[in-house]
Amino acid sequence: MLKVGLTGGIGAGKSEVSRLLVEQGAVLIDADRIAREVVAPGTAGLAAVVDAFGEGVLAEDGSLDRPRLGSIVFADAEKLAVLNSIVHPLVGARSHELEEAAAEDSVVVHDVPLLAENGLAPLYDLVIVVDASPETQLDRLVRLRGMTEEDARARMAAQATSDKRLEIADVVIDNDVPLEALQRRVRDVWADLVRRARGASE
Repeated sequence: MLKVGLTGGIGAGKSEVSRLLVEQGAVLIDADRIAREVVAPGTAGLAAVVDAFGEGVLAEDGSLDRPRLGSIVFADAEKLAVLNSIVHPLVGARSHELEEAAAEDSVVVHDVPLLAENGLAPLYDLVIVVDASPETQLDRLVRLRGMTEEDARARMAAQATSDKRLEIADVVIDNDVPLEALQRRVRDVWADLVRRARGASE
């Protein structure tokens, strides 16, 4: 098994790369998706969040009101740390379960937005960074996601710099390119990952 960490700045196109890798045969473990699952209604994770932050973080249907919780924790570093102390271990445990369920010769890709920020590179056999220029990121966030330019710039500024991500990269996928070029690059990277996975399982 080859454990791959995949990361990239917001708007860099990491989700597109993960989709292309899955098409090639990767087993994808999406940290963001798991983070939502572990605080779904009826979970111990949601109960712990409510214990820490109160009933006010629940929507009318009993689900987590993410914008409300976000407004609380992103304005207060201590409260964010409390939330992370609840969610991160649950995400880690579920990620481990999914990884254990994968076949021995699998390429398991962990899609982790804050891989660089949280110092997680040592957890993986190899780290792939999807990179794009700030101009490309900004354009995608405004044009494709409907963000205001101010909001997009703030979200970009809250993440690690491109240089910090590139420091931990074993493989860099440049996504300042047309889709066809990106597809070719991902196919080449996939061929290399498969070779490495075979070597690791022998």
